[in-house]
Amino acid sequence: MSGVALNGAVKRYGEIQVIHGVDLQIEDGEFCVFVGPSGCGKSTLLRMIAGLEETSDGQISIGGRDVTRADPAERGVAMVFQTYALYPHMTVEENMGFGLKMNGVEKSVIKSKVAEASRILKLDEYLTRRPKALSGGQRQRVAIGRAIVRGPDVFLFDEPLSNLDAELRVDMRVEIARLHKEIGATMIYVTHDQVEAMTLADKIVVLRAGHIEQVGSPMELYQNPDNRFVAGFIGSPSMNFMKGKVKGGEVVVPALDNASIQTSVALPGDGSDIIVGIRPQHLAVREGASPVKVDIRERLGGVAYDYLNTPTGERIVVETKGDEAIPEGTGVVVEFDPADAMFFDASSEERLR
Repeated sequence: MSGVALNGAVKRYGEIQVIHGVDLQIEDGEFCVFVGPSGCGKSTLLRMIAGLEETSDGQISIGGRDVTRADPAERGVAMVFQTYALYPHMTVEENMGFGLKMNGVEKSVIKSKVAEASRILKLDEYLTRRPKALSGGQRQRVAIGRAIVRGPDVFLFDEPLSNLDAELRVDMRVEIARLHKEIGATMIYVTHDQVEAMTLADKIVVLRAGHIEQVGSPMELYQNPDNRFVAGFIGSPSMNFMKGKVKGGEVVVPALDNASIQTSVALPGDGSDIIVGIRPQHLAVREGASPVKVDIRERLGGVAYDYLNTPTGERIVVETKGDEAIPEGTGVVVEFDPADAMFFDASSEERLR
């Protein structure tokens, strides 16, 4: 059993509190991703689990053991950092086995564990090379292999792909997903990239300013966000948000040429301000007499994104398919299924349901 539990976890630096009473249960064998903007506390929370940051208050348990005050070496975790931190004078094989060597493990055991990690990560042909002879992706695989040979209860990844170029990031994302499938260990992964979170996670934890905003599977968060922050953070491109006003039980949206949206959602009283959210793929456009105009079109091969200017100055993104494009500067009517619209309180930004 290698689940991780946080109960009221708090982190303070002097009088400044950066993690605010986090409660979280990560199940044995689960791939959990901490995601959020820079400064939200995701790396700090990961380092608290690793024991690299002291927990100011609350409790952290790994595999049912209270490790709140335990040394990092006693927690049964292995951490993969953003930087590879490989020894330049050692071969790949020596780098991967160095931690076990320092702990006095027999050479035959080290060799066996390194060979198994090398097989999993497809590093066999690189074992005699030194880090300078490896690509960035290969170096990161060596760093992951170094973690595997330790046989930890929990793997911790702190933005391990952020130093790689776009193509390598995709390749390594697949490698990490395959690694989790093969060894089935509990993994906690920190990233600011919501695409990584959506593609890797069994469970996503969305953080903001040291608080958990929402926890759930990728599709739960995508389809049923609790608030505007989560709705805007999960999904690429981001959800469109427009100001709306309640009128006669409907929602009038000035940015869409005062279009009215009918909804079964419990709305506040007439005249109330709310926020309307609609994802780019749920919108369609056709040419028409309208103050909403096509500003810029981005072509990405199979899909394109039309960026629209509106009379209120709010920008709207529409996902389109096909080669036919509405010329830039043309007026368009924006169409969508009202059931795809989400509504948020203008003050609290909580979802209206």
